[in-house]
Amino acid sequence: MRRLLITIIAAIAILQPALFAQGPEYIREHYVKREYQIPMRDGAKLFTAVYSPQDTSQTYPLLLFRTQSGVLPYGADQLPVTLGPSPLFGRSGYIFVTQDIRGRWMSEGNFEVLRPHQPHKQRPQDVDESSDTYDTIDWLLKNVANHSGKVGLYGTSYRGWLAAAGMIDAHPALAAVSPQAPIGDTFVGDDWHHNGALFLNHTFFYMPIKGKLRKAPYNVAPPRPDYGTPDGYDFFLRLGPLTNVDARYFRGEVPYWNEIAAHGTYDEFWKRLRLTPHLKNIKPAVLIVGGWFDAEDLFGTLQTYHAIEDANPRTANVLVIGPWVHGGWNDGKIDGSRLGAVSFGSPTAEFYRENIEFPFFEFHLKGRGSFQPVEALMFETGTNCWREHAVWPPRGTQPFALYFHPRGRLANEPPAAAETAYDEYTSDPDKPVPYIDQIGFRMLPEYMAADQRFAARRPDVLAYETQPLTEEVTLVGPLVADLRVSTSGTDSDWIVKLIDVYPASAPDPDPNPAGARLGSYQQLVRGDVMRGKFRQSLETPEPFTPGEPTAVVFKLPDIYHTFQRGHKIMVQLQSTWFPLVDRNPQTFVDIYRAAESDFHKADMRVYRSPALPSRLIAERLP
Repeated sequence: MRRLLITIIAAIAILQPALFAQGPEYIREHYVKREYQIPMRDGAKLFTAVYSPQDTSQTYPLLLFRTQSGVLPYGADQLPVTLGPSPLFGRSGYIFVTQDIRGRWMSEGNFEVLRPHQPHKQRPQDVDESSDTYDTIDWLLKNVANHSGKVGLYGTSYRGWLAAAGMIDAHPALAAVSPQAPIGDTFVGDDWHHNGALFLNHTFFYMPIKGKLRKAPYNVAPPRPDYGTPDGYDFFLRLGPLTNVDARYFRGEVPYWNEIAAHGTYDEFWKRLRLTPHLKNIKPAVLIVGGWFDAEDLFGTLQTYHAIEDANPRTANVLVIGPWVHGGWNDGKIDGSRLGAVSFGSPTAEFYRENIEFPFFEFHLKGRGSFQPVEALMFETGTNCWREHAVWPPRGTQPFALYFHPRGRLANEPPAAAETAYDEYTSDPDKPVPYIDQIGFRMLPEYMAADQRFAARRPDVLAYETQPLTEEVTLVGPLVADLRVSTSGTDSDWIVKLIDVYPASAPDPDPNPAGARLGSYQQLVRGDVMRGKFRQSLETPEPFTPGEPTAVVFKLPDIYHTFQRGHKIMVQLQSTWFPLVDRNPQTFVDIYRAAESDFHKADMRVYRSPALPSRLIAERLP
């Protein structure tokens, strides 16, 4: 049974001044900064900054943040604007520890992207992020004064993955861990790939940052490459085949890109990077955080939660997902009240920081309050309510399917007889469907809730919609695209988008600085891609037989969305989504090595007959 979350039982009263960043002057007055090179078991030393309260009349827990992105600012007299996950922590009092992981910025050693976990460590040189976290905590407890003996660990994105790695074979002092948007699997559903399809502009943008060789330690952020244009659609279309990426731009200086390009199927290279098989015997309390509009690591958030649940039934494991973009819950510049034209009715990020994250660490590290939330605290988009559930996905749901019908109709009942057994379109890799109507160079996270009318009106996009709803429809958990399709080529991508169509009379946002109009707005609720050659197996791709109907079935990440009365539900289907997803040549080849001559137009058919139905499968809350 659902219920609206009115208060968190464990909430701690927060004074209004704590909502604002402390600022360097506050930190200078209340903390002492020291910098160390902490030795690991193999002899490598990791650069670490420690901020200790000047008040030594009491002890404080340690709050550790490990990062590949630099513990700026460097220098004992240089201070950040905020300490901890939010300004609330600096005013409460912790010993804050920030650390460059091995091989990054000012730390020694060699950097390896998503360094594989080693479950059997027998030699000092058998190191991973779990052992580095353990060794760091052990050193801090022996060398930093006035600590309470308890340690917390947190981080977002790659740092969230590092936090998850740190709770494997955890140091006994590690009491609370918050992996936020942790990376799960970068071939199946996070960051670089979704179901084997490359997320092109996201990967291209980050490769020079994450994957470039470090020639020497540095303490100033290197400049981002300038590619001479803000027009991402034009740039990536002119880029041509993926073989041009290294030849024209990376020039051998980004070895991780070449590693990715050498492993175009789900082989051992990708599987060994997964952390989730090792999330066993987890002792600390865990708070997993993610966003419904996280374009990078929503998959990893859910995968990490389920891995801990399955292998650690007695671990305190809380899942929180709000209406946020990647990291939007801990960005002090974002209050979580809206994304683009879509409003969420309240400052949801502030609510999370004050009532979830801060009380979680206060309780587990200081014994303050009685933090006892339910298993899953989820934001329901469409109605803009927080909901509590004892498990995720929630129990008591009912199967709900939306079938494709003639003339763009979408309905619960399967097809009976149809005038035509299929709909068709031509997919042209030289004129791909854009993923958002205004394309920048990097992936724009607001695409996750953007208006889809620009796509619905293209001839290479199929759109199916229901009649206006006579009652609310709340869909929860994962979606399954269950398609029967054919192509005149030997490979193709299949992109499925679930969309909330507002009525023509929908009011505009208030305030509305961008002048958005919400009448007939087509809000993207969820979308994802299946690279067709992986429809049977990510390990062993198979070509399509031209013109032969075949099943393409794949999962889309979870949702929690209510389609309100008077709205319509729409499903769009297309075969390009550019430059979010790289262009499929529509020829069965290794796309990382495809030539210009491999790219061809293809005629796509989506079947909707009684014998070959196509549908979107979901779960509905009664």
